[in-house]
Amino acid sequence: MAGAPVGGAEAFFTRLVPALARAGQPQLAVIRTNAPRESVLRDAGVQTLALPFRGKPDFITPWLFKKAARRYRPGIVLTWMNRATRAAPVGDWTLAARLGGYYDLKNYKRCDHLIGNTQDLRRYLIAQGVPEERAWYLPNFVDAERQPPADRSAFDTPKDAPLFLCLGRLHKNKGFDVALETLSRLPNAYLWIAGIGPEEARLKAHAERLGVADRVRFLGWRGDAPALFAAADVFLCSSRHEPLGNIVIEAWAQGVPVVAAAAQGPSQLIADGTTGLLAPVDDADALAAAAKRLIDDKALALDLAGKGHEAFQDRYTEAKVVAAYQDFFHRVRPLAAGGVSD
Repeated sequence: MAGAPVGGAEAFFTRLVPALARAGQPQLAVIRTNAPRESVLRDAGVQTLALPFRGKPDFITPWLFKKAARRYRPGIVLTWMNRATRAAPVGDWTLAARLGGYYDLKNYKRCDHLIGNTQDLRRYLIAQGVPEERAWYLPNFVDAERQPPADRSAFDTPKDAPLFLCLGRLHKNKGFDVALETLSRLPNAYLWIAGIGPEEARLKAHAERLGVADRVRFLGWRGDAPALFAAADVFLCSSRHEPLGNIVIEAWAQGVPVVAAAAQGPSQLIADGTTGLLAPVDDADALAAAAKRLIDDKALALDLAGKGHEAFQDRYTEAKVVAAYQDFFHRVRPLAAGGVSD
């Protein structure tokens, strides 16, 4: 995995690999040099190799990757996203790649199998010409550990104010500008935005223009998301582009009701009115109306949170997702290594 220092796909990688190790799966993790990520993996007992994974041209990484694979002799090489897949060696192992979005498949022509983390991504792969038996759906899981609520007073937030939480990279795709416009329609509410990214200065200026800067808290990148969820009344997903909606599953796991823009991922996950409330993308009025419903109707908020948690328990726990990955490994590894023909 050759990802960025932080991000959704990267966070799931550092959840899945240790979880597979706990399930007894032997692994060699080959990652882009990143000391915190190396520490997490090695602390989990995972053999880890850090490589440069530079941009094009990069001759050293593919050579070192191939050398490591020949020494380790895997049954499967599983790559994450474009850069790692481009550098992956071909050998007498199965080459599989996990996509986290609707990518151009030019980087995946050498792969034997492709994984989408939503059913819609699998349909996209098939529509792009990938045979059905080579296109797989394997979902993500999230950390369900609960923490005590974050102290609102530490972020100058009144105890009794309606509090909305947004999580994610501060990028245009996440629609945090719409979240701020939503807040401007809810005069008594506060908003916490946890994340870092290139849009931070623009978003703070937008909050000033809207007159809501005194009710917005930019928290930076946080490692205590469960505590933030526990302090919030509603999770607000304002993304205009969200292929999976992992953050929706996180909210479900923490028992927090969800209001989301109907981007690809959230609209596939959420049964509107049952496990959350959906509003059109880029529609602050509709998001504000949905959020106000949950603030005004505590019974509805509690019901949505409960049914969302049931959906999490049914499909997105660590045990269920790890079992799905292990079944995938069993099915696609070479027959000489004990794979199956079906």
